[in-house]
Amino acid sequence: MFSADSAITQSVDHLVLPVSGLEAARHRLASLGFTVAADARHPFGTENACVFFADGTYLEPLAIGDRAVYKSSVDATNSFTRRDQIFRAARGQEGFSAIVAKTSDAVSDHARFEARHVSAGGMLQFSRPMKKPDGTAGEGRFLLSFAAEARMRAFFLFSCQRLVALPVDRSALEAHANGVLGMSEIVLSAPRPTDYADLVTAVFGKAPQVVANGLSFETRNAHIVVQTTETAKTMPAMADVSLPDELFGAGVVYRVTDLAVTEALLAANGVASTRTGARITVAPASGQGAFFAFEE
Repeated sequence: MFSADSAITQSVDHLVLPVSGLEAARHRLASLGFTVAADARHPFGTENACVFFADGTYLEPLAIGDRAVYKSSVDATNSFTRRDQIFRAARGQEGFSAIVAKTSDAVSDHARFEARHVSAGGMLQFSRPMKKPDGTAGEGRFLLSFAAEARMRAFFLFSCQRLVALPVDRSALEAHANGVLGMSEIVLSAPRPTDYADLVTAVFGKAPQVVANGLSFETRNAHIVVQTTETAKTMPAMADVSLPDELFGAGVVYRVTDLAVTEALLAANGVASTRTGARITVAPASGQGAFFAFEE
């Protein structure tokens, strides 16, 4: 148990947040002070409107843009849309479904996931059009490898390799009115956190530390904490959230430049929040499927 591969310690690339529609997600995220990128469409029926951070991570609010194409991709065993469909069937149209690791070798990742019996389906390679900084058209290409355990319905993980990463200037998109610089902690919950230690270790390459009421994984750019379900229920903004009897994406903690600025912005936009010491927490809402917390 907790067997790490010392040759790998991955970074968090992004988080997937299923939403019922991008318009509602854009409105909610803007009210929280985030700058939201333009809508983008995948070739398998999903679409996103991402929120990029200066630390290189981002949020991917994910909606179904073309249901016919989406269904066809699921029927064709597209691992990404199949896991998304499983999540939506289990948890509804809003939530936090996946942590994505940044990788330079998705093929090796897939082999490792298979060897450790946590593969969640076949690899996925796809491309989509992207606009270059000079305004000309280009194409980005990606290769994904998926990890989960057979019983999991409310969460999964995958690694993402950019086969063709176009140079895109995101500096304007990385400036947020709420002062967010990036993610400091990603909070998951499970009845028995140790049940998922090997899964997360297989994806990120670092064995966890045992902490009070759970486990903590150190990646290159953020901490992943798996708390007990009972602990998660006591957190601000989690009282009304139905927690499943498995691994679950509870929330995200962000680093901000000035907490007073963040608090004032939320109040001005009519967003309810809870202040606990040096942390402000906002409960999940439509377009924001997990709790968001802010700390300096």
